[in-house]
Amino acid sequence: MTVEKPNTSSLLQGATAPAPEAFPGEQAAFGAEAPLRLDCGVDLGPFTLAYQTYGTLNAAKTNAILVCHALTGDQFCAERHPLTGRPGWWELMVGGGRPIDTDRYFVLCVNVIGGCMGSTGPKEVDPATGKPWGTRFPIVTIADMVRAQRLLIDRLGIEKLFCVIGGSMGGMQVLQWAARYPERLHAAVPIATAAYHTAQNIAFHEVGRQAIMADPDWDEGNYLDSGKVPRRGLSVARMTAHVTYLSETALHEKFGRRLQDRRGLSYGFEADFQVESYLRYQGSSFVDRFDANSYLYITRAMDYFDLAAEYGGVLARAFEGTSVRFCVVSFTSDWLFPTSEAKHIVRALNAAAADVSFVEVESDKGHDAFLLDEAEFHETLNGFLNGCAEPLGLPIRDLVPWDPTRGDPTLDRVT
Repeated sequence: MTVEKPNTSSLLQGATAPAPEAFPGEQAAFGAEAPLRLDCGVDLGPFTLAYQTYGTLNAAKTNAILVCHALTGDQFCAERHPLTGRPGWWELMVGGGRPIDTDRYFVLCVNVIGGCMGSTGPKEVDPATGKPWGTRFPIVTIADMVRAQRLLIDRLGIEKLFCVIGGSMGGMQVLQWAARYPERLHAAVPIATAAYHTAQNIAFHEVGRQAIMADPDWDEGNYLDSGKVPRRGLSVARMTAHVTYLSETALHEKFGRRLQDRRGLSYGFEADFQVESYLRYQGSSFVDRFDANSYLYITRAMDYFDLAAEYGGVLARAFEGTSVRFCVVSFTSDWLFPTSEAKHIVRALNAAAADVSFVEVESDKGHDAFLLDEAEFHETLNGFLNGCAEPLGLPIRDLVPWDPTRGDPTLDRVT
């Protein structure tokens, strides 16, 4: 996909930050003179945000869409990933003729702070010690991620985003944006998400974190100092999480009880079944592109997310007086962030007299459905964005059918 990018180099001159490892894409430095106060009470600065842009920012700067990524996602939502070679994790959604149309919109995707794809996080160097932060890095929250994103939006001179959109953890960021900075966006699309992390989801995350920390190569979080990688623990964490992204129906249809490259049972502990082989592949490939400590930090940020807690326990208060237009989306087979959680958000928005649309998409693909080729979902989003664009004088357009010759952009899901 060929996209045009605005020349932003002159806009991004500012505070210097510890240089992260060489990484393709855009980067901006913040916080040298005015550090970012984190929810944990620590002042972070200087720090770097890594991001990618697609499409062209119009002269009025009214066509910008911020895409917020999920737990293991990154800024490379609509281009081949520089580390894995895989297609962008949302190429089905972002691109020319797609719902988030780069021929009409300027699309921005930022790697969250605490991440490992160029933004400052536990794998980057602590200027005070000259060594990787490791677990000395301060705990970050969803609100901290959004505050950092706002600094980048300010640097780019964008007064008001056309839309903020994201699924799963990205949806949490969308809700935080709408609650904290309603004057900075026209529309918000939280997808397959919730206003707080449930006990069940916290439990799954804790299993993953304990798997990482139980790996001897984790070395109390200092594995980068010793040149180690807690591959086994991080792989198990990814395997456990990946099961939650799929529905039972999807697992059955994709794998059933079919054997993997064998005619009979091995009567051992190799990967007899296709589903076992698939999960092992997901675990091993994940280790090659993601940092174990970042996994600890970002899952913790999701666990701490509880938007209503910031407003006296009443979620509707988060949206009082908002002028933001909302489209809340859930999927019927998503048991990780079920429709009941989406309806909780919708009820709060209704109580706040917000302009809200709600769509439950029929799908058997589970939580991962927001990353996949779901026609109803894509048509819904395209219609919503068209409806928001028309009053602003932005162009509207029908979807262009996905070209299967471009390959499958969902081979390596990044939920």
